[in-house]
Formats: sequence, C-alpha cells, structure tokens
Amino acid sequence: MEKKNIKAVLFDMDGTLTDTEKFYQKAWPEALAHFGYEMTPEQPLELRSLGRPFAVEKFKEWYGEDFDYWAVREYRKTLVEQILKETGIPLKPGAKETLKWLRDHDVFISLVTANDRERANRYLKKIGLFEYFNAVVCADMVERGKPAPDIYAYACKTLGIAPQETYAVEDSPNGCMSAYQAGCNVIMIPDLTEPDEELKKVLYARLDCLLDICDLFK
Repeated sequence: MEKKNIKAVLFDMDGTLTDTEKFYQKAWPEALAHFGYEMTPEQPLELRSLGRPFAVEKFKEWYGEDFDYWAVREYRKTLVEQILKETGIPLKPGAKETLKWLRDHDVFISLVTANDRERANRYLKKIGLFEYFNAVVCADMVERGKPAPDIYAYACKTLGIAPQETYAVEDSPNGCMSAYQAGCNVIMIPDLTEPDEELKKVLYARLDCLLDICDLFK
C-alpha cells in the first residue's frame, strides 16, 4: 500500500462511527408498511447514505411517481428516534480512541455525513464526540447528497485541503463512491455488507476496524 501524505481524515457517521445503520434497516420497512407498502430485505441496503435527490428517485422507481417520499421519511425518522431513546446511540468499536489518537497527532478531523446539521451536531454531542471534530459537513449544505461527489468536494474546498490529501472513511457503497468521485483516498470499513469487486477497485484500503486507521499514519 502506497504511503500517502494525508492532512485530514473525513468520517461518515451512521455505520462508520456509530452503530446505527442497523436501526435504519429496521425502520425503513416498518415505515413503508405503515403506509401500505412492502419492502424486500435488500432494498433498505441500497438506501445507506443515499442523499437528495437520489433517494426520492429511488423510491419513485420502486413504488411509482405518486409515492410520498417525505411523509414516509418523516415517519421513519420518528421510528429511529424512538429506537435511539430506548437504546442510546451505540458507537462503533474504537471510535472515540481513534478520534483521540488523530487529534493528539494533530490530524485535521471532519465529519462528512448524510445527516442534516441539527441531527449531526445533536448526536455528536450526545455521544461525546463533538469535541474531537475540527469541522462538521452535512448533506443540507450541498445540492446533491451521496453518492454524488458534492459533499466531499465541498468539504475539501471549505477546509482548504486537496482531496488527494485526505482519507475518507465510509461503510457503504454510496458513501465510498461519493468520496472517490471527489478525489479522496477512500477507506471502507464494512458494516452490513462487504465491497463487491467493482467497489474494491476504487478503495485505497478496506480495514477491519477504526483503530486500523491509526496504523496508516505510523
């Protein structure tokens, strides 16, 4: 693996830093059922980190032009909030330790998430990770969400860091493609699925856990 001169590490949140992606996988089918629709087990996997306008298009492709995406999404958000009130927001193993190590070694750290600003900041503060981030970049800051490159391109531009001088840490194909198309060095730490052969071609590395990131700087 070629050693990179990296100035910043850009982290996704759900499924990467927080072990919350599984809750969305549960909530989407429940929300669809509430409105009278059925969902296969494979369909919610396609929604991981899928942002505007792609999520709207995907649901209309599945359920027709009259599908009320925003109503279903609001109900799904309510379901996830209920789950998190009961369980708390679980962290991925090594999340806090990795962020602390990077901060202690003067590596710039940014969140780059498909969440909106309000929810991202609220979650980070609740789980004690907010203090570790130099910046928080959210989906509502750009026109197109993941897998378009907009959010990573925007993050690098506003941070004043070239994409090739960053590691982008993601768990999902949509997130990986967003970072890759923006020119970042993509690290995938799989959560619910492993990368397929095509996705492997765009990855700088596939790691087992967050703490493995620290080894790339040693």
